[in-house]
Amino acid sequence: MDGDGWRQCALGHKHWGRYGAAGLLVVAPGPFVLLQHRAPWSHGGDTWGVPGGARHSSETAEQAALRETVEETELDVSRVRVSGRHVDDHGGWSYVTVFGEIDERLPVVAERESVDLRWVPVGEVDRLPLHEGFAASWPLLLPRLPAA
Repeated sequence: MDGDGWRQCALGHKHWGRYGAAGLLVVAPGPFVLLQHRAPWSHGGDTWGVPGGARHSSETAEQAALRETVEETELDVSRVRVSGRHVDDHGGWSYVTVFGEIDERLPVVAERESVDLRWVPVGEVDRLPLHEGFAASWPLLLPRLPAA
């Protein structure tokens, strides 16, 4: 994959994704959000966050977020309505959280990059050991969640 690889941002941090990274924060009625318990061997492993990963050079953040979600969860993304995005810009590298809505909690399957996948009540998200980047962004994402 042409996007796989490390990149250093202007802040001096090392990030996965040569062209940046993106993930899908999908909301189902309740409201619930789909979270991934990342495999221990992955970057920021053994923590919870949204499905996502490195962008390819030829894709938008939305395309990357949806592709990565399918790869990591088998979620039927044809049923997701994209409703916005949040950009965490580090200067020369960014992570884009794509917001999506879905009408019901659909089944998901944990693939090799996941220890577990779970539809988590929004009020319980911060009780989990969150990925460092997701934990920092969660207070900014929470008020922007689509009403589901």
